[in-house]
Amino acid sequence: MKNPQVAIIMGSDSDLSVMKEAAEMLKSFGVSFKMTVISAHRTPDRAFSFAKEAQSKGIKVIIAGAGGAAHLAGVLAGISTLPVIGVPIQSPALRGIDSLYSTVQMPPGVPVATVAINGVLKKAEKVEKSL
Repeated sequence: MKNPQVAIIMGSDSDLSVMKEAAEMLKSFGVSFKMTVISAHRTPDRAFSFAKEAQSKGIKVIIAGAGGAAHLAGVLAGISTLPVIGVPIQSPALRGIDSLYSTVQMPPGVPVATVAINGVLKKAEKVEKSL
């Protein structure tokens, strides 16, 4: 398998049901990817290391999905210069509104391209076209 061009990162295993759609779409396009769980809150050192090293490992785009206090995409975008696509994942309590606000409300200089709640498929198509 060739080196991954896209990193699909999720905040926890419970996000897999949404994020696997991106993996399936990228696979159908023949785009190499890696998929892993990294939490901005539970494993911040790992998030920092990943973001710092991703570009040197050949990653060109990061797709980051998280639910609830969804700070993962913003943390990765704040460290890496790679494009970061944020996927707010629906949570039971607020139906994903909390995730959406956490992902879309970034300070200046920390760009996160944010999709709709659970809206990973359309973004996977755009990633493939940009590679």
